[in-house]
Amino acid sequence: MHELDVTSTARPQSRILMIFPKFNPNSFWNFTEACKLYGARCVAPPLGLLTVAALLPGHWEIRLIDRNAREVADSDILWADIVLTGGMLPQQFDTLALIGRCHELGRPVCLGGPDPTSNPEVYAAADFLVLGEAEGIIDRFVEAWERGATSGRFEAEKFKANVQASPIPRFDLIDFSDYLYVGVQFSRGCPFTCEFCDIIELYGRVPRTKSNEQMLAELDALRRLGYGGHVDFVDDNFIGNKKAIKKFLPELKIWQETQGYPFEFSTEVSLNVADDPQLLQMMSDTNFFVIFTGIESPDEGTLVAMQKKQNTRRSIAESVQRIYAAGIYVTGGFIVGFDTEGGGVSRSMVECIRASEIPVAMVGLLYALPNTQLTRRLRREGRLFEGYNVAPSDVGDQCTAGLNFLTLRPRDEILSDYRQVIEEIYHPRHFFGRVRGMASKVKRRSFGKGATWAGIRRDLKLLLRASWAISVARPRFAPYFWVSLIDCIRKNPSALEAAMVNMVLYLHLYPFSRHVIAELDSRIAAIEAGDWSPPTVMMEAAE
Repeated sequence: MHELDVTSTARPQSRILMIFPKFNPNSFWNFTEACKLYGARCVAPPLGLLTVAALLPGHWEIRLIDRNAREVADSDILWADIVLTGGMLPQQFDTLALIGRCHELGRPVCLGGPDPTSNPEVYAAADFLVLGEAEGIIDRFVEAWERGATSGRFEAEKFKANVQASPIPRFDLIDFSDYLYVGVQFSRGCPFTCEFCDIIELYGRVPRTKSNEQMLAELDALRRLGYGGHVDFVDDNFIGNKKAIKKFLPELKIWQETQGYPFEFSTEVSLNVADDPQLLQMMSDTNFFVIFTGIESPDEGTLVAMQKKQNTRRSIAESVQRIYAAGIYVTGGFIVGFDTEGGGVSRSMVECIRASEIPVAMVGLLYALPNTQLTRRLRREGRLFEGYNVAPSDVGDQCTAGLNFLTLRPRDEILSDYRQVIEEIYHPRHFFGRVRGMASKVKRRSFGKGATWAGIRRDLKLLLRASWAISVARPRFAPYFWVSLIDCIRKNPSALEAAMVNMVLYLHLYPFSRHVIAELDSRIAAIEAGDWSPPTVMMEAAE
């Protein structure tokens, strides 16, 4: 589907400025202090824009600026014939500001990405909207722009984009030193139907995968550009298509061996990875060192209600321990605010995180994302707030912006339970205790990389900087840090990197937890004082 307005001026050649908007401040994921320690400006480059850049005509001149790494000058915008931008919900405020700024400077704007696709009405001011997966529609935009179109809306057919036709992202457009790590993508889609998740709405329930040759070509491209180190597979469920992933991992292992293991990998998987020892071993053999998994809740009734049955009928702690035994450590996602929760949710969640020994637990408030089963149900029930899909500019993410609907349980009780979880898990005694527990169990193997003096100097420098930042600059943490570090060196030195990464992240997580707690205290006080009233709800039917 596409709609457009056309002028008589053709544009066979164009100068394109791609801008990746800033993420809202005070987000769980910005890891600002960790970035400083590693000498990076932000976490990861915009893989979506890099892929779109590779889909654009080769004769177009393209520049890319990541506003999380550096500022955009007026002269940058004035250089371009058109600005391409867009992103996720936590970038919405900056994206809208960019549209206004570009228009003030007389430059048109083309938007795409997950939030514009789910929320096109919020971005009505954009000149062009490219909605859905770029591989399925970007050529329509290119054709219209070169023909002289001044505006248009182009919408891809859902779940039909051929990812095996997706080109190697334009990694040459970024400075690797700006980032903690670089992302690649093997698959899109997830076979599960979690009610709160928008992935199946954006990419479908049948994971589509790139070819093995295609994926290895992307890694070759990174090597040719001089990159080595952490590579994240950004797939929303890396094991969503187990048959394809089990065909890919042996070839990835051979590639790693041939290249001397230049990369260590991370990704996101569903917790049922723990049920497949062969798959865990294959991931370990290719140097996957950390995975993120959505655990959400320790309560089986809540898991069933949210349609996350893959996490039921299992011990979450035992599942995590099996992943540790494969030499891979875990970061986990948890959510507070489901209708089925009782008053004991904070105690059970804290105990689950403690027993699982997951140091970095991302605990957020339930957020009704645009275009999800949850949002449609809440709207039918007359519980969804007006403006639920407009991200406030003063909050970071669902840690402080959640519960954009009428809750069944008293709101202040939910916020109090959430506060207790954050207070408990990010107390230094509890956090570093989980680091020690994790580090005692993760058996990382050596991948035959010989030590070099340059590598030793780099690692020692990082260790000294981390030791100073965590213990000297913040003496409250010193006893916990040194006990954890010495314990790991004595008992399981193979897990030293995993322990250090988690402890470095605490430089961000502790102050972030205090920010969240202060915000929660303010909201709870306002509710108790009668100074808060819910926004207007949307009463019309969802369909």
